[in-house]
Amino acid sequence: MLSKELLLKAYRLMMTARAMADTYDANRQVCKYVHSTSRGHEAIQLATAFQLQPCDYVSPYYRDESIMLGMGYRPYELMLQLLAKGDDPFTGGREYYNHPNIRREGFPNIIHQSSATGMQVIPTTGVAQGMKYREKQGLGNGPVPPVTVCSLGDGSVTEGEVSEAFQFAVLHQLPIIYLVQDNDWGISVSSDEARTMDAYEYAAGFKGMERLRVDGSDFSASYKAMSAAIDYVRKNRSPILVHAKVPLLGHHTSGVRKEWYRTEEDLKKHYKDDPGPKLRKLLMAEYGVKAGELELIEAEEKAYVQNEFEQAVASPEPDPATVADHVYRPSPVTEEKGVRCPAGKDKVVMVDAALHAVEELLQDYPEALFYGQDVGRRLGGVFREAATLADKFGDNRVFNTAIQEAYIIGSTVGMNAVGLKPIVEVQFADYIYPGLNQLVTEISKSCYLSCGKFPVSMILRVPIGAYGGGGPYHSGSVESTLATIKGIKIAYPSNAADIKGLIKSAYHDGNPVVMLEHKGLYWSKVPGTEDAKTVEPDRDYIIPFGKGSVVVAAEDEMVNNGESICIITYGMGVYWAKNAAKQFPGQVEIIDIRTIYPLDEELIYNTVRKHGKCIVLTEEQLRNSFCEALAGRIAQNCFQQLDAPVQTIGALDLPAVPMNMGLEAAMLPSADKVAARIEQLLNW
Repeated sequence: MLSKELLLKAYRLMMTARAMADTYDANRQVCKYVHSTSRGHEAIQLATAFQLQPCDYVSPYYRDESIMLGMGYRPYELMLQLLAKGDDPFTGGREYYNHPNIRREGFPNIIHQSSATGMQVIPTTGVAQGMKYREKQGLGNGPVPPVTVCSLGDGSVTEGEVSEAFQFAVLHQLPIIYLVQDNDWGISVSSDEARTMDAYEYAAGFKGMERLRVDGSDFSASYKAMSAAIDYVRKNRSPILVHAKVPLLGHHTSGVRKEWYRTEEDLKKHYKDDPGPKLRKLLMAEYGVKAGELELIEAEEKAYVQNEFEQAVASPEPDPATVADHVYRPSPVTEEKGVRCPAGKDKVVMVDAALHAVEELLQDYPEALFYGQDVGRRLGGVFREAATLADKFGDNRVFNTAIQEAYIIGSTVGMNAVGLKPIVEVQFADYIYPGLNQLVTEISKSCYLSCGKFPVSMILRVPIGAYGGGGPYHSGSVESTLATIKGIKIAYPSNAADIKGLIKSAYHDGNPVVMLEHKGLYWSKVPGTEDAKTVEPDRDYIIPFGKGSVVVAAEDEMVNNGESICIITYGMGVYWAKNAAKQFPGQVEIIDIRTIYPLDEELIYNTVRKHGKCIVLTEEQLRNSFCEALAGRIAQNCFQQLDAPVQTIGALDLPAVPMNMGLEAAMLPSADKVAARIEQLLNW
């Protein structure tokens, strides 16, 4: 039997949550930003929060304000986020109500929470993955075995990415509780028109997932159920799904009000399960609490909430000067260091330089690990880019995943939150699209929306580009798509020395980095790419992001005579440009940008101003590409020094790279095509 003190604490916080919802509804002009409240869900949320420990992690979803109250957060703190105030302790006025993230002494940790329903399940499962990894590697986790709680609504369980997380959790037996709050509604979509089963029934298909049901409107039952679930995960280190049936008593959000789509009959049915009156009845009938005592609690909480609200309304707005703060964590890598070309060493191919860079990181940093499709022990990557790593470091640190691009990418958020530094791989650039949701929604926004509390330090390796008959799903370029994502960094090295230096830089950068690695340059098998092989730099060699290089310099005499041009390019474009430039000795200067973001605009603009004529060269389809955007910026910033329009060269605007090698050649740029444009521009 639960103690009277515990039940009174729960009742008081239920009255707090009720008063908060009523206050927001009575002040709609002030509470102008969209928000949801926990009305109807209070019992299961408080029962969960009361039992979490500081070493635990929890991901509340947008209706979980009572979880926050139960963990000890003041209404005032939550209201600061409701009103998008500058002192909002979670996001500084940048996020919706009850989208918390925090590291606070004595409280469970909360990683960045997005609004995309169900999308938090992968990053939060990544937290549990990190916990399990730390235990296996002897890295420690806390005074007791920690648990991860991922809260979500039943309507979001139909998202495909939820199944990816469930699959990984049961396969690896991760210490996570999936708390599913089922109120029968997904905005205006009722459960019977959205799904054939509830989350409890769905979870039966994931072998190894423990399950339990509970009446989430009954605090006593909820407390016992969550006690059992938390105890199970602490002891067994394996996943459990708790399906809590709850009423929805508030609006879906302040912008989608219940009266717009719910019938009186439906609302009456839900109000029968209001957790507050249920707990009140129990306290009076079983614990002898007088009605007057409960009425006093209700009055006290109403007054308390009103005072908290007035303080929040009076608090200052964010300083507009801070709007661009925390997009990235400041990088410690600010200059090129180490020996790029050690004496007495042979040249290596790019794929080996990348492999050695990762191997050295795994040797030097126990928090580093590497996973993705086929990178494990048997194969070591379809391009042998991870060969021997699992043999050297074990299957816990280098391992295969299923075909789960979203999980591979999104799990790095949670892994990083518990102090790990994941290096992951998507097998081909053409297949990055299933993972873009996590890259855009979770990873790219985490540092900014957490005000720097949860930057995501990870490397995503992506083999990219055409390499001779690879076909329409193994030859594509995706840099323009990636370049539109703010909050990530993108590298595109063109030789062995650069790929090693940039991988090392990416590891230490402290931000999410996508490393685009051209398959056609991996072994220099494509004719004309022999220069991609270089002497391998020492292990301490590192290149800062945002620093391009001059790979071919024009002769001063040609520049002074106005007989030179420059080519701005990267990846395979470097070799098309270098081979084309041989036909114009001393007249062509070639810049390899090396990183797409940040971009070395200073080098680019100074080079263009020096020559007055410029070609921007890419392997991508040209229309609306990164290179067209760069050409536009060059035109804006170098207009007075230009002697001709900025030229762009890229692939034909086709939906995919055809497999036939003749058709592929017809689509892509080449040294001959570049040479023809050089001649045209020199004669302008």
